[in-house]
Formats: sequence, structure tokens, C-alpha cells
Amino acid sequence: MPSLKEKQIIFFMFPEINGKLNIENTVVFYLLYNNIYWSDCIMHSIKIIKKNQQKTSLWSGGKTTQLAIYPENADYSLRNFNWRISTAEVEVEESLFTHLPGINRVIMILEGEMYLEHEGQRSVYLRPFDLDRFDGEWTTRSKGKVTDFNLMLANGFEGDLSAIHLGKVNPDVRLVLNGQTEIFYCVDGTVHVDASEDEAFLLEKGDTMIINSEVRNITLQRDKDINTSIIRASIY
Repeated sequence: MPSLKEKQIIFFMFPEINGKLNIENTVVFYLLYNNIYWSDCIMHSIKIIKKNQQKTSLWSGGKTTQLAIYPENADYSLRNFNWRISTAEVEVEESLFTHLPGINRVIMILEGEMYLEHEGQRSVYLRPFDLDRFDGEWTTRSKGKVTDFNLMLANGFEGDLSAIHLGKVNPDVRLVLNGQTEIFYCVDGTVHVDASEDEAFLLEKGDTMIINSEVRNITLQRDKDINTSIIRASIY
């Protein structure tokens, strides 16, 4: 079987088997240098998006990096996505959030502190790994320079964010995945992901893993005794 290092290569998913379209039975192959390894994967697929594959763009308050969008051919500027995850660096002291009618938002602070004011609704003060949910149609202003993690959901989709911290006391954690799509973003450090007996991956700072699956177990374990933080996004 491929080594852990080899499995860091990009994965390709083929929903067509023996000439017949079968979404629930997927074959994933590992492109390893000039060799190809096959692994049967029933009702799940895994995709790794490395930090250097992500797109960063500028906005009035700083810059944002799109980690993933679905469908993959969706365009954020056209608002034709079902869901989108991104990080943003807010580089000005005060900013006005983009008006996004029909989009529900979940935001989590990664670095810094932020005061959010939802005009006519409520206000909240956020510290690292605090989160807030709000309607993208609201008029929202922020105060504070931060780095944050964003989940955007079109009407009809639901989702949640949570932070996982791996350290000396709790170097690993076993999770049951029950979302239609589960996303893991490595904030800092390095994390080993064991998806099954023969599927193991390594996420480095800034990397994103997307898992589409039925209920399954995975284990996250920090690497080299370095404290690690991971953001988990579950989409239903």
C-alpha cells in the first residue's frame, strides 16, 4: 500500500464504474509519481486542497482565501453556490460586510478580536475560536483586525463550525462523521488523519480536507509534539 507521504498526492474520483454511472460506488486512485494504486471506497470520497492550490483575492477590508466552493464550478461573484468556505484577513479597523441575501453565514475568529454589530438585530464580541451565526442579508459592521474562518450556506443548506485542539494532554481525537460533507482546515501545526486501516493523510498549516461520506470514523493526531488547531465544518 502507499506510504503516508505518498498519500499526500491529489486524489481523483471516478463515479463511473464498468461503463455505468454509480455515484454510491466510487473508485479513488492515487497518482504516485509514475505509479497508480487503486483503493475501493464505498460511498465516500476524500479530497485534499493544499495551501498553494487555494485562491486569494483582495476586498475593501483586506484579503480572502477561498478554501472550497460547491458546486466546484460555482462562482462566488455570481452567488450561485450551495456552500463556500474561506478565510479572511481583516486589515482595517472598521469594515462593512458584503451584503449577501439568501445566504446564511457562520464566522469563527482564528486570530485577534472582533466586535460585530448586526444593525437592528444584535451585537457580539468575538475572541479566538468564538463563532457567530447571522443572515447575510443583515447590515453587519465589524471593528478589529482579525483572521477569521467563514462558512456560507445557501438557503436549504445547514452547517456548523467547531474547533479541535490537539496538545500534550489530548494528542489525538476520534470522530464520527455524520454530515453529508465534512471539512477539516489545519489552522496551525501538522495533523495526521487516519480515515481507515489503509487510508492515512497528512495536513499541514493551511491545508483543507473535504470528506463526502456516510457515517464513518476518523482519527486526528498531532505531529511531532506540536500543538495543533483544526477547524471542522459540517454541512448537511
